[in-house]
Order: sequence, then structure tokens, then C-alpha cells
Amino acid sequence: MSVRLTWMGQSGFQIKTAQKIVYIDLVYYKKYEKKIGGLFEKADLILVTHAHGDHCQPATIEKVRTEATVVIAPSHCAKKIKGEVEVLNLGEEKDIDGIMVRAAEAYNVTRFRAPGTPWHPKGYGNGYLITIAGETIYHAGDTDFIPEMRNLGNVNVALLPTGNKYTMDNSEAAQAAIIINPEVVLSMHRWDTDPEVFKQHVEANSGVKVVILHEGESYEVI
Repeated sequence: MSVRLTWMGQSGFQIKTAQKIVYIDLVYYKKYEKKIGGLFEKADLILVTHAHGDHCQPATIEKVRTEATVVIAPSHCAKKIKGEVEVLNLGEEKDIDGIMVRAAEAYNVTRFRAPGTPWHPKGYGNGYLITIAGETIYHAGDTDFIPEMRNLGNVNVALLPTGNKYTMDNSEAAQAAIIINPEVVLSMHRWDTDPEVFKQHVEANSGVKVVILHEGESYEVI
């Protein structure tokens, strides 16, 4: 059974199998409308990493939500979303109708909005490990390269931010990819940085395959 990952801009992804549709950090961008407009299929599961507006957009969540949709978010983000939201604390794991979801650390250690105040403090947001159709996908959330990445376990596909300022840059994300050692890594949250720099660093120093997507494009894990 294949798993298709579609990049929906910034940190947003759709994960689709023959039976399930999952969204992570689903945010609607007008400029991407023609590219991703057809992807707003109803969701079985929606994951939100944290409450910043480029990751948590309640109005967009409502576009794909049904009565049966499960929404998982950190507590501070859950307060912004209508209806029932399940809070998954760091390290906790939940089975959502055959989709296993585990919350992972995501935080800054070198990037600060003010001295001593990181953009993403430890405990503020989540990364997620999602096991679906036999594949484990790691969505790192907004994070620096952190020690916890060394202990994620087996990862088939890693989705890593590479844009700098708020998250890892290309070089740090490449180090993370090499340590995590997935089969495939995709760049996200990259702003105007060049993902080819990330790709070259990773593939020159490991056996990890780097896939660069444009908004609305997909990669299929078979």
C-alpha cells in the first residue's frame, strides 16, 4: 500500500493512503489556491504542531473537518480550535483507527525573539511521529537541531524545516537528516532559502535521499 505526501506550503502536508487522509499544519494560502485548491479533501486526522498562525488556522481546519475527524494539537493551540480537540503531550502515543501518532520534542536552542526568549520554547510545540500503512513519517515541527532527534527510532520519511530564523537552516537540517537517517527527507518551512543546498549537503554525507517539492507537488512512498 502506498503513502502519498503532498506539500501544501510552509509546514503543511497532506498524507494520503487508499483509506485515510491526514493533514499536518494545514493552513490556507491564497497564493497557493490554484496549486492546492483541489487537495482540501475531508480529513480522518488533523495534527497541529503549535499555535503560530502559519501552523494553526482554525478556519482552514473547519474546511476539511467532519464529525468523525480527530484533531490533535498542543493545549495552547487546542484553545483556538472549535469543537473537540485531543491534546497529546510530549512522549504520549495514540492509536487513531490504525494510525499511530506520537508527540516528539520541537523547540529552539539558538533562535530567540528576545534575549533568553526563544521563538519556540521547550514544551510549547510538538513534532509528530506518524505510522500509517507501515511507514513512519516524522514531522519535526518548528525546531532547531535538538538532541532528542538522535532517539526517534526508525523513520522512513522525515519532514524537516530548513528556513532559518525560526528553525534550523539548511546546514543544521542536513545534520539532523544525517543523524535521523531516514530513507527519504523532504524540506519544508524554507522561506526563500535554497533547498538545493540542503540536498547537496545531505546526499554528499549520507545515503539519505532528498526530495524537493514545490507547493502542491507530491511524493509517493511505495
